[in-house]
Amino acid sequence: MSENQNLLAEQRRTLILDEVRRRGGVRVNELTRKLGVSDMTVRRDLDALARQGVLEKVHGGAVPVVEASTHEPGFEAKSGLEPTAKEDIARAAAELVSPGAAIALSGGTTTFALAHRLLDVPDLTVVTNSVRVADVFHAAQRTSGPRQGAATVVLTGGVRTPSDSLVGPVADQAIAVLHFDLLFLGVHGISVEAGLSTPNLAEAETNRRLVQSARRVVVVADHTKWGTVGLSSFASLEQVDTLVTDSGLPAGARAEVSEHLRRLVVAGEPAEEAEAADI
Repeated sequence: MSENQNLLAEQRRTLILDEVRRRGGVRVNELTRKLGVSDMTVRRDLDALARQGVLEKVHGGAVPVVEASTHEPGFEAKSGLEPTAKEDIARAAAELVSPGAAIALSGGTTTFALAHRLLDVPDLTVVTNSVRVADVFHAAQRTSGPRQGAATVVLTGGVRTPSDSLVGPVADQAIAVLHFDLLFLGVHGISVEAGLSTPNLAEAETNRRLVQSARRVVVVADHTKWGTVGLSSFASLEQVDTLVTDSGLPAGARAEVSEHLRRLVVAGEPAEEAEAADI
């Protein structure tokens, strides 16, 4: 971590969380030296991260939160994590969408960010099992009124999860009879061994149906999802065409991804670096 007194709070907290996860714990005095900020600033950052549930404060520092593989945070809790990375990923993923395409967006805060980026892409057909994603398109239509080229949105129905996704037999049956050009899939965790995983068994089955109905599968996941394993796997890395992630993904993880996926897009990096990551 670089010493920089001008880091924004969000940047500092991302650096702190990365350090805690990498080292398994860190002390306040170490963070003040590395970040070049006051003890009080570091403690405020740790308080904020602890409220988000991503680390645990201990005497003199902080340690990672060890979550059960069945733990599923709610949408609001996840919205506060890695917001800049999610916006970068959404911007890069939107460039993969052509006017007139039939696309699907799964539930999640990254696909939610992507939905906002797709509002100006004309003549899309959007299939989604996310109440939040559907609301993005419906709210835009309510605000601007009927307009030529506005997206046609198909909401699957189903049982609502803590992350505001619709899952279960109703969603599965709706998805099974549909076919889309491109699926943008948010994930709880991604790893070589477990592939794509989620803590919710019903959501795993609905995600399997989404993958089966798509010609191309694009996973949108920030670097913190790498190495996380939920209760149920629903797809292998070989079933994924493209991973769109952020520059926080370590070099070792990028090398592992390159052995299993057709393409890696690293958002927020110079074009030549992202181009070099294509497989």
